[in-house]
Amino acid sequence: MTTTSKHKMDSFLDWLGKRLANKLRSESSGYRPYTPSDFKSLCDTLRPGDVLLVEGNERISKAIKYLTQSTWSHAALYVGDALPEVGNGTERPRLVEVNLGEGCVAVPLSKYETFNTRICRAVGLDEAEREMIAQFMIDRIGLDYDLRNIFDLLRYFMPTPPVPVRWRRRMLAFGSGDPTRAICSSLIAQAYQSIKYPILPTVRVEDQRGNYIRREIFHIRHHSLFAPRDFDLSPYFQVIKPTLANGFDHRALTWQDAPV
Repeated sequence: MTTTSKHKMDSFLDWLGKRLANKLRSESSGYRPYTPSDFKSLCDTLRPGDVLLVEGNERISKAIKYLTQSTWSHAALYVGDALPEVGNGTERPRLVEVNLGEGCVAVPLSKYETFNTRICRAVGLDEAEREMIAQFMIDRIGLDYDLRNIFDLLRYFMPTPPVPVRWRRRMLAFGSGDPTRAICSSLIAQAYQSIKYPILPTVRVEDQRGNYIRREIFHIRHHSLFAPRDFDLSPYFQVIKPTLANGFDHRALTWQDAPV
């Protein structure tokens, strides 16, 4: 292929990729949060290094939720005040995430004010480790998503493929590249792997001298295999609920009397 032909092909793939990405990022109809959001409590509870899971409302979100059999389709990392003020009066960015068509970007927390969210917090981290995780993500702001990787996009246009449950997760890896990933959780997994913090270790059972000994081998899986729900399922991440973390007293609730 000549240089001119290759340039034309790359231009065409870029154009096609942008069209596909725009369609996948369009809002799906009928999305409604299950519960009202307590945004103030969310802001007060988050700590740098926390993973914020989001139930997205885009077309690609529907596909990811189906393929991973989960409520959560997106993940972002909370970095606190590590990023500077914007300076034009807009809200300070406190989340770093990877978006289809945008790559790695910093966004304000209010972006997900009305969404169903979940805080997943790694247990036992000190402040230095939290800063390292946050800085890992910050250093990758501007990382592009290669829209020419068409196979990475086409898999999301069939949100409910007729395949067995055990194979659906594998479809997320089909056609994917590094770092051209649409799955936001991949980069967050890399951030935690950089400090050797486990997410979902492999557990093996080995037979030694006739005795079955259960040994946990902390095998660092390839980051491209992680999905948003893995932080929820991980035995090493604690689910933090803002309404409980900030103090909850059921006696202070005002109940409406049931009709006679």
